[in-house]
Amino acid sequence: MRYITVALAKGRLAKKAMKLFSKAGFPCEEMEDPDTRKLIFENKEKKIRFFLAKAPDVPTYVEYGAADIGIVGEDTIAEEGRKVYEVLDLGFGKCRMCIAGPAEAAEKLENGSLLRVATKYPDIARDYFYNKKHQTVEIIKLNGSIELAPVVGLSDVICDIVETGTTLRENGLSVLAEVMDLSARVIINETSMKLEKDRINDIVDRLTKEIREEV
Repeated sequence: MRYITVALAKGRLAKKAMKLFSKAGFPCEEMEDPDTRKLIFENKEKKIRFFLAKAPDVPTYVEYGAADIGIVGEDTIAEEGRKVYEVLDLGFGKCRMCIAGPAEAAEKLENGSLLRVATKYPDIARDYFYNKKHQTVEIIKLNGSIELAPVVGLSDVICDIVETGTTLRENGLSVLAEVMDLSARVIINETSMKLEKDRINDIVDRLTKEIREEV
């Protein structure tokens, strides 16, 4: 029996996901060693293995079959646009994708004026403005502190993840529109879903049960 491989987005999502996998009967003691230099961690009894990857890479690993299952945020899934099955909302890592900016940008947003939008998520921003708002915008891709863009005049607004809104308020910005709700999701490789349907469904069912019990 071959191993089922799970790609986890590095950071808080991975830690929370592994707690959930452990409760569901798929623990991995190797991952608990803070000094380990291993790249792949195995539970030999359950024939399941895990590896950590940068969030934008997780859907790629899953689409191409290097991982059967992926755990990553909805923002990454939407932005990457990979061919995968999205099967379960894990209910943690909750936040929102929002359009934010200074108060004077609200009128431009409402009346459909040409806007410059700074974002780490150009595809999500493009879809929101072009397909939902039907508004022409110039999208500027940034990688660093997105909140800086409207403060220094690079953009009118930003499209970014908002958790508490503290950073926005500290820089004189506020949420002007909500694009989508976000949380951690389980994604599955299309071929794996066919070839390992029973095993993957068992894993997903166990995770679902643990989520419901926590609620």
